[in-house]
Amino acid sequence: MHIGNPPHAICLPRSVRIRTSALGEPLSTVAPTESDVLAAAAKIVEAFGTTNTEEYFSHFAPDASFIFHPEASRLDDRASYEKLWGSWLADGWQVTGCQSTDQLVHVFAGGAVFSHSVATQTRSGNDPENYTIDSYVERETIVFRLEADGSLIAIHEHLSTVPEQAATEATGETA
Repeated sequence: MHIGNPPHAICLPRSVRIRTSALGEPLSTVAPTESDVLAAAAKIVEAFGTTNTEEYFSHFAPDASFIFHPEASRLDDRASYEKLWGSWLADGWQVTGCQSTDQLVHVFAGGAVFSHSVATQTRSGNDPENYTIDSYVERETIVFRLEADGSLIAIHEHLSTVPEQAATEATGETA
């Protein structure tokens, strides 16, 4: 009795499909560390908090997408967000502070999801005597992709509003 494939059968190897990014690059099968994700997120928060445009956008892939609750539609790439950011700057907008709290990291092969509460302070207007000062708290999720060189790059950012009580708790203010 013969067990297994008949002697005349030809066994071809199964094809292996390597998953690729939207740009056709191979995806990693390695998971980043939580500390690497926290460091990558901290760089984004720091650059945003100082309105460091070039540094801020350097942490996002060209094909990154963005969903911001105040905007009417999704931004499908970094260039669209850079254009919007430029319009804010032209109106005198500037971030004067940004604090990240309530951080959570989920790592997986090839990337990670980072979420947190973010308190932001901004100034807008082109007339120093009539600046508008704003302060708000939002929830933010950033999805990172692990690059071939081991670095993390953001491929999606999503901002959401928070209930008033959660915003008050995040800033330490009393109602």
